[in-house]
Amino acid sequence: QVQLVESGGGLVQAGGSLRLSCATSGRTFSSNAMGWFRQAPGKEREFVAFISWGGGSTSYADSVKGRFTISRDNSKNTVYLQMNSLKPEDTAVYYCAARTTRYGLGSPWPQLYDYWGQGTQVTVSS
Repeated sequence: QVQLVESGGGLVQAGGSLRLSCATSGRTFSSNAMGWFRQAPGKEREFVAFISWGGGSTSYADSVKGRFTISRDNSKNTVYLQMNSLKPEDTAVYYCAARTTRYGLGSPWPQLYDYWGQGTQVTVSS
C-alpha cells in the first residue's frame, strides 16, 4: 500500500520556521517529481513547490519564493519543505504529492499528481 505521510506541522509565531517532512512507503518515488500544496479554510488547494526526481530542478509559488525551500533525500524516501519567515497567511493544511510519471517534470497543477498524503496543519500566529 502506497503511503505519503507528512509531519512537522504545528503552531508558530510569525517570523518563525518549520520543517515539514513527507515520508513515502509502499513504493519508491526516487524517479518521480514530487510537490507540496496547501489549503486554507474556505480556499482551494494551491501550489507551493515542486522538485524534480533527482532534486536538480525546483519551482515555487510567488507567495513563498525566497522563504521556502523544497528538497529531497531519495535514500530516505523523504521530501522536505523548509519554511522560514512564516506569515499568518501561510496558515493552511500542507499536503505532499507524488507523480507516477517516471522522470517526468514537476507541475503546479494538483490534478497531475497521483498520490497524496493526509496533510499536516501549519498555523502561524500574528
